[in-house]
Amino acid sequence: MCKRITTASIFLIVSSTIIGCASLNIPMRRNVLNYPVNLRELDSGWVCMNIGDLKSTGEELSTPSYPLSGWMRATVPGTVLTTLLNDSLIPDPYYGMNNKKIPDIYDAGRKYYTYWFANNFHEQPPVDNQRVWLHFRGINYGCDIYLNGHRLNKQTHYGMFLRQTYDITSFIPQDGDNRLAVLVFPPDPVGNPNGGQGGDGTIARNVSSQYTAGWDWIQPIHDRNTGIWDKVIIERTFSIRQQNPHVVTVVPGKRFPEAPQAPVIIKASAEIYNPTDKEVHGALEYILDSVVVKKEVVLQPDTTTMVQLPDYTMKNPKLWWPNGYGRQALYRFDFQFLNDDNQILDEKIITTGIREIQTQWNDHTRSRQVLVNGQKIFIKGGDWITSDAMLRFSPERYDAELRFHRDMNLNLIRVWGGGITERPEFYDACDKYGILVFQDFWMSGDCNGKWTDPKKKEDQWTRRNYPDDHLLFLESVADQVKMIRNHPSLAFYCGGNEIAPPEDILASIQDSLLPELDTTRYFFEYSNVDSMSYNFIGRTGDGPYWLEPVRFFWENRFFPFNSEIGSVGMGDYESLERFIPQQDMTLPGPAWKNMDSVWGYHEPGWYGSFIDAYGKPMDVKDYADKAQLVNYDEYRGLIEGHLAHMWDWYTGVIIWKTQNPWTALRGQMYDHYLDPNGGLYGLHHAGEPLHVMYNPIDGMTTVVNETFRPYHDIMLQATAYDIAGKDSLVMQVLIQMSPTSVQRIEPVKKILDTLFTAHGGFLSLRLLDTDRKMLSDNFYWLPDSTGNYTGLQQMPKANVSVTARVISPLKIEVTISDPAGGPVAFFNRISLVHSSTKKRILPVFYSDNYISILPGEAKTIFIDTKSDETMNGVVSIKGWNVEQGYYIVSSK
Repeated sequence: MCKRITTASIFLIVSSTIIGCASLNIPMRRNVLNYPVNLRELDSGWVCMNIGDLKSTGEELSTPSYPLSGWMRATVPGTVLTTLLNDSLIPDPYYGMNNKKIPDIYDAGRKYYTYWFANNFHEQPPVDNQRVWLHFRGINYGCDIYLNGHRLNKQTHYGMFLRQTYDITSFIPQDGDNRLAVLVFPPDPVGNPNGGQGGDGTIARNVSSQYTAGWDWIQPIHDRNTGIWDKVIIERTFSIRQQNPHVVTVVPGKRFPEAPQAPVIIKASAEIYNPTDKEVHGALEYILDSVVVKKEVVLQPDTTTMVQLPDYTMKNPKLWWPNGYGRQALYRFDFQFLNDDNQILDEKIITTGIREIQTQWNDHTRSRQVLVNGQKIFIKGGDWITSDAMLRFSPERYDAELRFHRDMNLNLIRVWGGGITERPEFYDACDKYGILVFQDFWMSGDCNGKWTDPKKKEDQWTRRNYPDDHLLFLESVADQVKMIRNHPSLAFYCGGNEIAPPEDILASIQDSLLPELDTTRYFFEYSNVDSMSYNFIGRTGDGPYWLEPVRFFWENRFFPFNSEIGSVGMGDYESLERFIPQQDMTLPGPAWKNMDSVWGYHEPGWYGSFIDAYGKPMDVKDYADKAQLVNYDEYRGLIEGHLAHMWDWYTGVIIWKTQNPWTALRGQMYDHYLDPNGGLYGLHHAGEPLHVMYNPIDGMTTVVNETFRPYHDIMLQATAYDIAGKDSLVMQVLIQMSPTSVQRIEPVKKILDTLFTAHGGFLSLRLLDTDRKMLSDNFYWLPDSTGNYTGLQQMPKANVSVTARVISPLKIEVTISDPAGGPVAFFNRISLVHSSTKKRILPVFYSDNYISILPGEAKTIFIDTKSDETMNGVVSIKGWNVEQGYYIVSSK
């Protein structure tokens, strides 16, 4: 009989031990599973067919002899749209207006996107006491599952965020040839994509993603992400199966990253399911480095037992720290269940970090502040939707996107509530790069009733009670918490975006679910709740969401821990070419606001006079190039304005948003093709842990030290450069900096106003240590007295020299020199491009970009790529006053 596995919590403790492997003679074990051979993905060989083209039953379709001729190749993991796109049956919905050519499920009907998926796979029948398990990590939205002529789920499974596990041991045939058939139903209702946030809102009656009905940064996803969208896995164990192992680390006291560490406490547990009709005697243990922590148990028949292992005190551990504060040490925990014959019946590997996250209420800022390992962390975050709106995920893409966030010097990502619970591979990358995660659950103020909205089908009172199935929502929360809770990067849970769940759901999460499953993370009722950030500014929402002068962020006070603030993010011309047809490459005008135009359809942000300040653009290329100056300056200013008031006005800020899941034109630091724009490097400089900056209001030089260490005898230099490159030392002063502090140093505004009245100019701010090593390097371009950059429009050309050489596999060193006696070589975009097409190799990671080189100086940057295309690439450099050049990369 096939059973879906539940999580009862009955347990029996027999004995407990902690063993050091190095000092004891541990008996040889017969490791019959040899992890990870006992797990394999079913990620190839899938076919599919629309339900309207079939009359057969699931039992018939899942019979291995049933012919699958005429079925279409399917992409799993993937959605129906992913399959149709990969089979060239629809155009790329992210290009131009193609998305409009694809039928929307609201008009076409749910059957149009209801599909059977089938897979023939070979799996040898189990022997002795082996068990075979079938896992689905995510199906959207409903499904009926059949294997070898048998239905596995008695009732249709529902819920996008709910894993499924089935014991298929008794259904494996002797010849090992298996047929799996899954009927996948779309959400119900699918929602009307009428242009509202989440369309008419009814998509939220399901426990699924809300953005698929459209938002103000994305057009509708026409199948609503219907499909087997996450992994399908076959697993083998012996007799029993471990479920949801859990590691908790307790790090008492206040720690410092590079210091010897006091002991920490490790708590671990796991659920053990015994599907047999007999008692199973054995022991659960985990191995950490050379230590075994163990507990003997007796598993009752057909029962899930929660086993709590004894606490282990670990000496001098390596701790996990957020980005910018220390290293991200990770440890492997090898959980094994052994029977009385010392045979491993099941094995699970957990990789996690040793750290403790706490929060405190800051009475001065009236907001919550975050502590990691006893140290307060100033949060610099970005809002995240999901990697791809069609749910095309890969560890490589996750790694690239999270590396970009690391390079922006951010330390937190908030996973927005209208999206998904992010995948374990996303969390793996966050663990690696030190990015804390603020995970919303699946609600939004727009769909779930916070505001009146004429585009919504139902009134606020009705929407306030979405979703239709509250128990499904709670079951999904419990399951997803178990899936992600071992990741050290996971910092917070949140009930929803700008609105709390309905009262009964909220009470269950707070009072029973999280207290039982995870007490180590703070739970926010919703993303801008007063317990996170007291609303003293009288706004019902976050923001602002539009372009502002840089001084705006220095002089205006926002939420003391703002969950959403941001604006533009257009890429340059090469980025636009990837999804804007050539005939539509026209300068912005009324058509850009028209949703029937390509520009309007891709939801642009409006640059307006911010572009014009650099001179009226001649064409789209000129417009997009100037947009990068605005991107850089805007996001540098946003972070610097918040850092200037660190611990006074603010305990953190989260940018809306740092990425897009499709080809949108705003709210991003890199495009959908992983090509960074100027905003990424503005953030890169603004967010450096020790940073010197310029206050555009009073001209005060200011230094912020986010680190836990003091800095003694560091030199601050302020140097002005005119348009021709003539320099003037404005200030040089020796300063001291306390840990986690901000210091206003000295104003330079009067001098700069005198120098820059007519044409504007440049300001170089630097911090140097006693060995004259650069600690911070910040470069501003400042306007004339009218607020325009007239001097930039008159700049003479800079004649730079460039060398590029390979210094290690997949790593290139590029040095750009600007000769003395000439102008600043201003705002240079460095790209690694194909030698033939001269198009960028993506993704590529630059230690810095959009850089300016002072006369008589040189700058070196490093290019990292994960592709062998590096060897066939050349380096492209183009600046504001530097002609486009291509430079061959020399060997070592």
